[in-house]
Amino acid sequence: MKKLMIADDSNIVRSKIARALGQHGLHIVGLAANGREALELFKSARPEVVTMDLTMPEMDGIECIRKIRALDPRVRILVVSALSDKATAIQALKEGAQGFLDKPFTEAELSDAIGELLEDSNHG
Repeated sequence: MKKLMIADDSNIVRSKIARALGQHGLHIVGLAANGREALELFKSARPEVVTMDLTMPEMDGIECIRKIRALDPRVRILVVSALSDKATAIQALKEGAQGFLDKPFTEAELSDAIGELLEDSNHG
């Protein structure tokens, strides 16, 4: 069972992601409210899959992705963010995120996005 960490400054979004992804047989090992917390949780829990918001206090998602990828280049990261700014999304992908999901999202969209992410990791 793959371990999942959810990083988002919104408690509602964290709960929604946790609910939707429980059915993928993902074991939730951490819920982080900001990038700094996410990094600490990542170090202790070592999840294989991470959902990452980009606009968070203390450390933004881009920096957090960079630091997490430095610790474990194999980690699968799905950016889940309400970004109208496509440049930031592209930056996140450059830093090593494998997928991007726009907020607001439905549970089905999230499920599809994480499904693709996990499928990629099984083939690579």
